[in-house]
Amino acid sequence: MTAENVKQPPSGPRAELKRRAIVRAARELFLRDGFGVGMDVIAAEAGVSKVTVYNHFGSKEALFTAVITSALDEPLGHASSAALEGLPEAEDLRAALLLAARAWVHAVRTNEDVIALRNLVAAERNRFPELGRAWQGRGPEGHHPAVAGALRALADQGRLVIPDLEAAIIQLYALLVFPHMVFGMYDTHIDDSLTERLVVSGVDMFLEHYGPHGPGGPGREG
Repeated sequence: MTAENVKQPPSGPRAELKRRAIVRAARELFLRDGFGVGMDVIAAEAGVSKVTVYNHFGSKEALFTAVITSALDEPLGHASSAALEGLPEAEDLRAALLLAARAWVHAVRTNEDVIALRNLVAAERNRFPELGRAWQGRGPEGHHPAVAGALRALADQGRLVIPDLEAAIIQLYALLVFPHMVFGMYDTHIDDSLTERLVVSGVDMFLEHYGPHGPGGPGREG
């Protein structure tokens, strides 16, 4: 099949509204009933026809992937995203990064839907390896532009020295949010005290490594 023959999903503002309604309905139903829920039920919940659902996504597997990838964006929505975007204007970078990190980690720890969907992915990943490929295909910079944008701006200002942006993004994730995501998959809770210690030490390690004095230098402002 040539690229010209591949059917493209509907586009435009009205189509985008329908797409969002479908993803929202599918998310609620996948969480309630698991992957076995019927596409006709999802269509009815979204207020569209089953043909419309297939026109947008092509298959239930593709819809499931869209639900998961959209949900994984949520911990960096709203307050935590705004805090990260404000880092380049902060006078005290360490204090600002601590505030942003706390907001981000709080969202990761408390968004019950995202936690439930991660568990659903863990249960379905052997059946649908494309879930992992969808995550990997976006890459850390494309997945959360707020993180990439903040780090890039700080590097441009000379407040951080980041020769490898992709590695830096993954390292920031590893220091701040991955512990909660990994432990959560095993139903292990990291308490508030340890969470705070992980945030503070994680921010300090990141700034010490990427600070303007280089790895091992003070790397802090304020």
